[in-house]
Amino acid sequence: MKSVPLALPVQSAMAYLWNLALAEPVAHGVLKKKLKRAQEELMQPWQEQNWIEQTQILLNSFHRFLGEELIARNGSDEDQSRALFEASFVVVSHGTQADPILNYGNQAALDLWEMDLKTLLQTPSRMTAEPVHRDERAQLLERTSRDGFVDDYRGIRIASSGRRFLIEKAIVWNLVNDDGDRVGQAATFSDWVFLNE
Repeated sequence: MKSVPLALPVQSAMAYLWNLALAEPVAHGVLKKKLKRAQEELMQPWQEQNWIEQTQILLNSFHRFLGEELIARNGSDEDQSRALFEASFVVVSHGTQADPILNYGNQAALDLWEMDLKTLLQTPSRMTAEPVHRDERAQLLERTSRDGFVDDYRGIRIASSGRRFLIEKAIVWNLVNDDGDRVGQAATFSDWVFLNE
């Protein structure tokens, strides 16, 4: 069996594998499975249907509670999903569990909290704050639940590495689905300062 040249860009390597699978029928099944796995690994989160749906909930809820758009609503739902994921500001959200789990984080959030998407999507949102600051965070979320949004939040958060940072001018808002049912809360901010560096 031939190996894929290492110098090829990822898309070219996938094309090479596909052509190789067609040329060598014996290995076709194995290569087809490897190609499918490679395509799944290359798929960006913003391309997945559940991610696109969560993005629409984030954007629609932001507009509903704040009366403005979080991003320009241009193009398809997938285009908007990509724009929000690649935005220069942080966006995170969690669900409605008793101990809410993060269910969205754009690339800026992943970079700031120093974690990959798989880890983020398993993280209770309370773990983004130090234990000493969790009561303050709980009060913020109660205020958001009551008022629909808060646009003046300031607080200390902690990355997975233990690196602390102060966020300022954060907006926190309730998330609701098309039926008006509460499905979580989200936050966005673009101002933060690392502490103790």
